[in-house]
Amino acid sequence: MEFTMGGRLKVTITPADLGKRVSVRTIAAPGDAPARYTDTVGVLTSWSDGVLSITRRDGQRVELAESGMVAGKTVPQAPARRRGTPAASARELTAVAGRAWPGTETERIGDWLLNAAGGWTARANSAHRVGPGDPDPERIRRWYAARGLPARIQVDTGAAGTDELLDAALERAGWRAERPAILRVAALAPLADREPDPRVRVGRELTGEWLAAYPRHREAPDHAPRVLAGGPSVHLARVPGAAVARCVVDGRWAGFAAVQVAAEYRRQGLATALMAELARVALAEGASAAYLQVEPDNEGARVLYDRLGFTDHHHYHYRTAP
Repeated sequence: MEFTMGGRLKVTITPADLGKRVSVRTIAAPGDAPARYTDTVGVLTSWSDGVLSITRRDGQRVELAESGMVAGKTVPQAPARRRGTPAASARELTAVAGRAWPGTETERIGDWLLNAAGGWTARANSAHRVGPGDPDPERIRRWYAARGLPARIQVDTGAAGTDELLDAALERAGWRAERPAILRVAALAPLADREPDPRVRVGRELTGEWLAAYPRHREAPDHAPRVLAGGPSVHLARVPGAAVARCVVDGRWAGFAAVQVAAEYRRQGLATALMAELARVALAEGASAAYLQVEPDNEGARVLYDRLGFTDHHHYHYRTAP
């Protein structure tokens, strides 16, 4: 990261730059020779009492002493996207992903959509943004309390227009961070660019055989099937006795989820085959772009999705009320 101008480091940011993406260089150990520096890039979420707080792309917050800052500047809101990657805002993708994994009960409060599904999965039991306004944490808390559930808000980070300032405010109010994830995107057509696989069967009915291969549904048998069958246009793929996957088509987007391969059938290309057949169906329905969510520490899934052309779009996590 280049900070020099005319051979000198410069600080050009101020507390007035709250909410902007910045790059800050701090001296790691004052007095050491040679000097050691640390560079931090993210959204400036607070600057008070001599301490800067910067939220990185993955939602992690870093506190820096103003006294150790030797350079600082604002930078573009998001890194340039890779050529061929679908263009989209975080707000668009958050709304699309929310429709693809809906609660069994929903209600809009202001610019936030609240979902509940008996506690099964965070996405189906949380509030997510559908407009520009800030949430009303107390109304959200009351809504979930009436259903015997903890209040949970999804916050996005790492892209233009995401929720770093909201996330910092919720943290100050005692809402704990949990369940980080990455939303990834790719062009849809390359996923289907392979010979049809006769092992894969695709349909719309959520059958008992499909559910049997997706054991997570047993955690909430009254709610999980309704969540899995919900969404604008749901397609379900399976390799009998071995693997399942789910895809929801919503306009130009095809959202992949619930990719599950039995342990004894892994490393046989079944996940790729399932996604290819679902991509073929989604293309025929008019979709052109793909997305999915993955946990940061799921290295196997990330390697697979890298190979299929997916790239990180933004990060998100949940804040749960104290």
